Amino acid sequence: MFNAVVEGARHPDINDVEVVARPALVCSVAEALDADGFVLGTPANLGYLSGALKHFFDQIYYPCLDATRGRPFGCYLHGNSDVTGAARAVETITTGLQWRRVATDVVAIGPPTQSDLDACRNLGATVAALLTE
Repeated sequence: MFNAVVEGARHPDINDVEVVARPALVCSVAEALDADGFVLGTPANLGYLSGALKHFFDQIYYPCLDATRGRPFGCYLHGNSDVTGAARAVETITTGLQWRRVATDVVAIGPPTQSDLDACRNLGATVAALLTE
């Protein structure tokens, strides 16, 4: 799913957007502050965010609280049976940050299908294209 998002964000028709892909555990506050938009992705382990994405949010929340207000984001979630808790957590945290959701979440339950991967490409392209406006 990650590769499909990146592929969509780097679509040849989208110009003047630098796509920077960072694992949640190593993305720094400075990188988050530099980002003009975000695509968040996480497995829903036991129905909740991965520890890595939770760590990212814990690390960047207060330093980015005012500085990133209004930035566009999208999200993809993958779980074996349920992503409700993960989706709720992303909603709560991004609402607190006052980020602007620009696409419907992509949710894959079980092995990602071709349709899920296509939706991820579209998600990446949507967020990237909005940065060119």
